[in-house]
Amino acid sequence: MNIKTKLTLVIGLLVMMTFALVVVSVINVQILTATDPESPAAGPGMERALFWITMLGAICIFTGIGIWISFPSSIARPIKELLNAIQDIASQHYERRLQLYGTKEFDDVSRNFNIMAERLAAYHASSISQLIAAKKYMETLVNSITEPIITLDNNKNIIFINDAALSILNISRNDAIGHSANQVSINNDLLRQLIRDLDKKESNIDNSTSLNKQTNEIPLKIYSDEKESYFQVKYITIVNKKGNNEKDERSHMIMLKNVTEFKERDSAKTTFISTISHELKTPIAAIMMSLKLLEDSRIGILNNEQAELTDDIKQNSERLLSITSELLNMTQVESGKLQLKPRITRPIELIDYAIKANRVQAEKFNISIEVEYPKDNNISKLFVDSEKIAWVVTNLLSNAIRYSQENARVIIGAQQQDNSHVQIYVSDFGKGIDPRYHQSIFDHYFRVPGTKVQGSGLGLSISKDFVEAHGGTLTVDSQIGSGSTFTVTLEV
Repeated sequence: MNIKTKLTLVIGLLVMMTFALVVVSVINVQILTATDPESPAAGPGMERALFWITMLGAICIFTGIGIWISFPSSIARPIKELLNAIQDIASQHYERRLQLYGTKEFDDVSRNFNIMAERLAAYHASSISQLIAAKKYMETLVNSITEPIITLDNNKNIIFINDAALSILNISRNDAIGHSANQVSINNDLLRQLIRDLDKKESNIDNSTSLNKQTNEIPLKIYSDEKESYFQVKYITIVNKKGNNEKDERSHMIMLKNVTEFKERDSAKTTFISTISHELKTPIAAIMMSLKLLEDSRIGILNNEQAELTDDIKQNSERLLSITSELLNMTQVESGKLQLKPRITRPIELIDYAIKANRVQAEKFNISIEVEYPKDNNISKLFVDSEKIAWVVTNLLSNAIRYSQENARVIIGAQQQDNSHVQIYVSDFGKGIDPRYHQSIFDHYFRVPGTKVQGSGLGLSISKDFVEAHGGTLTVDSQIGSGSTFTVTLEV
């Protein structure tokens, strides 16, 4: 029976009962009207009419009350149950089923709802299975990576860690997954250092001083695989953008790349260069000594061709000696064996040394060297390794002369930057350096593309290392066509 039929029957029943009540009332009224009031049958007839009218009226009233109570609830109850079932489905309780009876419409609703719930449950189960399978596949894939990987959520809880990371941290998966990294790091020195560095990097990101992806320049030394290993640490911050004025969530990934092999190769390279450079100095010194003997007039006078040949040999020997000295300086820095012997030095002494060392070269190209220095000598003294800083200033002045045109001028000077810093600068008026290369020129062996002047590409990198070893800085200010200024800033 459908709702329409049920409603029709209820209304029809009420109409029929009302009609019957009216008919009985009319018939009894007619009978009473036709009966003589003085007749003995009038009393019983009146009682009989009232009885039937009362009985039929009561039946109509109770039937109406019954319909009024039961009929709306028979419609509202299934609808309410349907709404509850829909809410359960919306809450992903796909096991919910409906059993609505009484009308064809509700039977159809129950049947279709149950079919929908079964299909949703099957789809949900298949989706969960796929997600679980995908998660396991990704975990297997990441675990197969030999590089340690740790992933933290917004609250620094460990949400993923691969086998390589567990091995290097020497912890179990149960002690890591779902736990606070800060809590776990209390008893783990390596993890504590990684978290501390991550906090520093995150602070830099908040201050807009760094990018999302950051790498430690200095490899981290870790005892792994029963030997000392070196790892390059990379921090990746993943920002989950939230809308509607909600705060963005950040998750973090810590990746450690094993660079032990490269570190060993670099160490071997440094040792090889140091050995070769040291061994080369002996034959070069012998060549220089032989040239001095050849130039001695007591042995004999050289003709023009011989003099030119010896001069060429001398220049190339000096250049080779300069390169070997640069290589030795570089290996000292790379191996950590750079030893400073500081003493009190006046800036003008460093400038004078550089000028004397480059005087012959400047005269060769007719370069005028101008000195800028306070006339009252009101400039602080430096406490530095004068030999190494003099080497830096000499190298900067040599570069300025070599990259200048003939008959040009070069400026070298010093000034008091503030109460605690002194600057020594060298300026030339050559073709300048493209701003794109301002950082690269301080890298080992780098030479600006298109440069025709000979060089090893080590001078500026070694100069920067020497200056930074003193806690100072070496900077460049240059534009194409307007020359270059190199500035050494040192603490007094």
